[in-house]
Amino acid sequence: MAYSTDSDQTTDLLDQVAAGDPAALDHLLQLHRNYLKRVAQMRIEPALMARVDASDVVQETQVVIAKRIGDFIQRRPTSFRLWIRRKALEQLADQRRRHIGAAKRSILKEQNMSNVSSIAIARKLLTNTPSKIVRKIELQKQVQEVIEQMSENDREVLTLRHAEGLSNNEVADILEIDPNTGRQRYGRALRRLHQLLMENDISMNTSLE
Repeated sequence: MAYSTDSDQTTDLLDQVAAGDPAALDHLLQLHRNYLKRVAQMRIEPALMARVDASDVVQETQVVIAKRIGDFIQRRPTSFRLWIRRKALEQLADQRRRHIGAAKRSILKEQNMSNVSSIAIARKLLTNTPSKIVRKIELQKQVQEVIEQMSENDREVLTLRHAEGLSNNEVADILEIDPNTGRQRYGRALRRLHQLLMENDISMNTSLE
């Protein structure tokens, strides 16, 4: 669908890579390293986490990116960030097959995430909470437990928006839906989360936006 677009900085670096500048590729990989690590940390399940470090997944992904960057630049099938995200998920799938056998479902469609994703969502939503550390940790745990009660679809869209920090258009690309549908799905997930928080008597000094 290709609704998403790259940042100006990423676009400029891609143009420099296309022009044959090797330093631009190094800069591009460094620019997106933290995002790749965030994806690896959130999508690696506990059974695999005991055998593989997220940093190793990032390193292997970057090797693949460097080898295939020419093909990406020529075709531009989607935004660069979503392309490297897919490469990271492919590396996780390879590691899963290598260490714990073939997954029951493709990693590209995997929604049974480790609780790291729930923790990440909770942290993002609690950014503006009071600074008392003990209370914040307690509240984060409560919100995490509520998020884990939500449907996989709701958790997925919240993870993509809040934990991975993707735009609505990028989420639409990943889920292969229209951006308007994506916004509606995200809104429903937020309302459902708010409802669950109220049902569990959890009060948050932050708006769910």
